[in-house]
Amino acid sequence: MAAVEMDLAFRALADGNRRAILSVIRGGPQPVGAVAEAVGLSQQTTSHHLRTLHRAGLASVTADHTRRLYALNTDGMAAVRSYLADFWPDRLATLKSVIEAREEVERG
Repeated sequence: MAAVEMDLAFRALADGNRRAILSVIRGGPQPVGAVAEAVGLSQQTTSHHLRTLHRAGLASVTADHTRRLYALNTDGMAAVRSYLADFWPDRLATLKSVIEAREEVERG
């Protein structure tokens, strides 16, 4: 995922309504109306959020006769997860060091 797309993804994820929508569409393709009902938003507002998620690469859209179905874009989410994972090894190593130092102090 390019830097610009990553910026769009994090902006999209910063909104609680969009995170709720992602939780709904991760279960499989859903029409806007079903997503709107599940998250308690109007169809117009839900459509806006879904377009934002799609532009950010976090949702995919397919046409099904007269309606559009939205689903979680696992590739986009994997790119975000991969980016964030780069920060965890250092944090976990630091946490391990802190715990070991604390245990050493407690042992005397």
